[in-house]
This record gives sequence, structure tokens and C-alpha cells, in this order.
Amino acid sequence: MTVKSYPNSTNGTSSGAGSRLKNGSPSYETLTGTLSEAMLPPDLTEGKPKEWPVAVLSREERERQVERAFAGLYRWYVARSQKMRNWNPDSEFEWSRMRTDHSDDVVQLIEGFFAVEQYTPDYTSEILRIVRQSSGRSNFQLRWGAEEERHANTWENALLFSQRRSPEAIEDYKGQLRNNNWTLPWEDPLHMMLYTVFQERATQINYLNFAKIARGESENPAFAGDADPVLARACTLLAVDEAAHYAFFLEGARLYLYYQPEETLQAIHDVISHFAMPAQNIIPNWPVVAETIYRAGVYGPRVFQRDVIGPVFDNLTVTGKKALENGIKRTREIPNDEGTMRSTALWDVFDPGEAERSVMRLHDKIGAYEASVGRAALDPFHFQPNPDWPVA
Repeated sequence: MTVKSYPNSTNGTSSGAGSRLKNGSPSYETLTGTLSEAMLPPDLTEGKPKEWPVAVLSREERERQVERAFAGLYRWYVARSQKMRNWNPDSEFEWSRMRTDHSDDVVQLIEGFFAVEQYTPDYTSEILRIVRQSSGRSNFQLRWGAEEERHANTWENALLFSQRRSPEAIEDYKGQLRNNNWTLPWEDPLHMMLYTVFQERATQINYLNFAKIARGESENPAFAGDADPVLARACTLLAVDEAAHYAFFLEGARLYLYYQPEETLQAIHDVISHFAMPAQNIIPNWPVVAETIYRAGVYGPRVFQRDVIGPVFDNLTVTGKKALENGIKRTREIPNDEGTMRSTALWDVFDPGEAERSVMRLHDKIGAYEASVGRAALDPFHFQPNPDWPVA
């Protein structure tokens, strides 16, 4: 296999300026722009990079590269989150102005999303259990849990101020939910990383589609009278958070794809073959919730294929589910993993050139942030190429 001399990534900069509310939170217009930005991590690679020599990378070194990147990405994420998305579920919204005459379906949607978010303690602790050896991933999981907790509180406020459920009924329902425990669909960090890529994107799409209903933009005539600016803003802020979470996990998936391509492609195939949104089997009234979500056009199999699998595959440069299946099958048919032939079947499944550039852009982003806070002078982060990578 032909290999090449690899560049050392250059540092870039990013900015997040925009109008803000009087309490310091971003305005609705800024949030809409932030949402578009978060859907695809920015390309920060500029200029002509310097060359780095090709080296043999052991599995331990590949894992070290991934972990170092996670640690830097976590620090970058926290700084951006505190600057752009530091809001409170009680004071951010004018709950007293929320409509109290919504259709039964809208109230059911609110209650359903409230139910899913009630398992945030389980989502956080269960994943922490398998990633605690990773400083970057475990620290991010704590941050993620705090941000998801405010989603649970946001939906609880929406349900309460809809005045369609009494405080006593909400507490009783919460108790029913908390009597059940959510457990991991996969017991290893790689599969869970990839599961969360698809899950966060799917959650983002759920909230974006609910926001359309709350803005009066639903194509379903049954929701023509459900416009509500307060609910629309709540859905939008939650979707912005989910987009940021998706972007973090997507960067992790790109790292794994670059340094462990065969295992990552197999894990992607495993996850999409058995994918289900979390907590469906432990929410007491889930059949009613699921039917409402589907009928409202918020989420369903077609939405998952079009708005989740499609964009995720595009972001990872995977050419499609069929190509993924064929590539894995052809790889399995190569019996000897001592030579280079074993992995050659993988290169038709995704774009290795763009996959490598994505990892370089991530290094640029991390490097720029660490330089801005002085860390780069003491602990510089250098791009380490994968010497098995083919020539673009």
C-alpha cells in the first residue's frame, strides 16, 4: 500500500459573536444561527501545512491520540457552551405566557419528551461506568448530563404551565418513570459513542419538528391552531443543545474512524441495524407517546432514514448502508490480517481523504483553543497521521 507524508495541522480560530438577551443568553436569531453552525462542525483548516514523517502506530498510540483529542475537545466544548448556551430552564422562558388551550396531541408530545428526559441520571451514570478511564469522555459525560437535566426541567415546566396536568399528576408520573432503570444498549465505549451520534441527531430532529408545530408551520392541519412562541423557543433552545452534543460525538466518531477504521465501520453497522431511541421499553405509556409522535410527523422510520442516517453518513463520508455492509463482508473474507490486504476493502466504504481532513480540522480547532489559553506552550497537541492511510 502506498503511504504519504502527512501534514501537521495549522491552528485556526473561531468566533461566536451574536446578539444576546439582557440576561446574557443568546437571542432567538443568534440561536437559529448557532443551530445551523452546530449541525456541521466548522472547517478551520487554512493555509499550507508543514510535513510530518510517517511512523508506525501501535494500537496503544492510536488510543492515546484519540484520548488526547477527546481531552482537548472537551475543554473547547465547555468554553463554547458557557459562552453560547448558558441558559436556565426557569428564567429563560416566559412560561406565564404559554398557551393553556393546546390540542391533546401537543400536550402528549410535551409529556412524552418529559418522560424520555427523566432518565438523564441513568443515561449519565451508565455511560460514565464504561468511559471513566477516559478523562475527556467522562468529563464531557458529566457536562452532557447537566445540559440534559435542564431539558428535563424545561419539559416539566412546559407540562406544568400548559395547565393540562396538575402538579400532583406530574409528580405521580415522574415517580412511575423513576421506578424503572435505563440500561446501556451496548457495553463498550466504541459502540456507545456511535449510538449517541445517531441518538443525538435523532433527538435534535424530534425537537426541530416539534418547533415547526409550535411556530404554526406544520403541514398537518390537525396542528393548525397550536402555534405558541414560548413553546417554539423552548424547542429551539433544546435543539441547539442537541446539535452541539451531536457535533461532539460526531468528532469522536471521526477520530475512531481514522485511527480504528475496521472496528468503527463494523460498530456503525451494528448500531444502525439495532437502533432504537432510549427508554421506549420502560416508559409506561410509550405506545400512546410513539403513536402521537409518528402521527404528528415529528419522528418515525422515514424521518430516521432521511434526516438521521443520511446526514450522519454524509458527515462521516460513508457512501451508504449497502456499501457499508458489502465493505464489511469483503473485509471478513480476507483471512490474514498480517498484511495490508485486510483493510483494503474498507476504502470503498467511505472517503479516506475527507475523513483525514476532518480529523485535521479537529486538531486545528483544539490547537487554536489551547493556544488561546496558554496550554499549547506547555502541552502542544500535534497531529499524528495514521500511516496505514491510503494516498488520496
